[in-house]
This record gives sequence, structure tokens and C-alpha cells, in this order.
Amino acid sequence: MAQIRDITSEALQSVFRRLLPSQAGFGEDLQATNVITPVIDLTASAEGSQLPFSLQTAQAHGSNTAFDVENTTSTLVSTTGFYSIIGAITSRSQSSTKHGGFFSITDGSTSKIIWEAKQLTLNADLMYALSYNLFVFLRAGDSLTATATLHGIMTGSTRQVADINGNLVNPSGFTAQ
Repeated sequence: MAQIRDITSEALQSVFRRLLPSQAGFGEDLQATNVITPVIDLTASAEGSQLPFSLQTAQAHGSNTAFDVENTTSTLVSTTGFYSIIGAITSRSQSSTKHGGFFSITDGSTSKIIWEAKQLTLNADLMYALSYNLFVFLRAGDSLTATATLHGIMTGSTRQVADINGNLVNPSGFTAQ
């Protein structure tokens, strides 16, 4: 036998009014029933974001952290979550030593290279430029580092695209309509 119960939650009613503005003046309490009713959610929030992923990962003035690493190792990110890394590496050999750069994720005791570029030849005065567009996941205790060898320069920016739980982080300044 079906049972219907009134729900008197201001928090739920506030969400209802915000999501369905045409029903804001309806005036009835929300109700729940013990009958299972299938529902298909066609809203943008059902897919996990209010923006398509390609737009959600857009670069924005307040969202990105620029970096410029030359002949050193720098920690780029040490906060949990998912990150986009974009940029380029340029390198020029001045001798018979191979030059380049790489990204690593370290957990505090070991490092793993996740992307690397280095010269394939030992010719002097060889120069190359290579762009990159990566996504990484950092757990608690993980850090993302960039290392550029002598005569290598890695430039670009990082941006958090989702938190540790996979909740998408929209570009800074974006407000859903």
C-alpha cells in the first residue's frame, strides 16, 4: 500500500525553488512516497558538471599557476586532486651531452617519471621545442615536479580540474546560469 509523507525541509525547498524557478510560488510542501518511481535525470549536474569537459578545463586568469623551470627541479603542485598541465619544453645542446626535461610524481620517498623529453642525438647546437598537455592525479602526500636539465627550459601552467573526490572545478570566474 502506497504511503505519502510530507517533507518539511527548508534546505530541500530552497533547492527546489532554485532549480525550478517557475514552481517557486507553488506553495505546497514536498512529499515522499514509498512507491519506487524510475527517474531519468537529464540535467547537466547529472553528468557531473555544468560545462562540457572540454570547456570545464579551459584556462582562466584566476585558475592557472604559471611555471618556468630552467636547469633545476621545481615542485609545481603538492595539493590533492586532478590537474591539467600545459606548456612547452625547449632545449639546446651546447656539447655532446643530451639535454631535456621531465615531469615526476613523488610520494615523498620515490619518484616516477610520467612524461619526458630528451634529445636523441649528441650533435652540438641542436635545438628542439615540444609542447605538452597532460592530466595528473595527486593523492595525499604526492607532489608534481618538473625538472629541466642544463640548457632545457620547461614553461607552462597548472590548473586544478577536479578535487580528490572527482568533483569538477570550474574555471575561475565562471558562474552557471
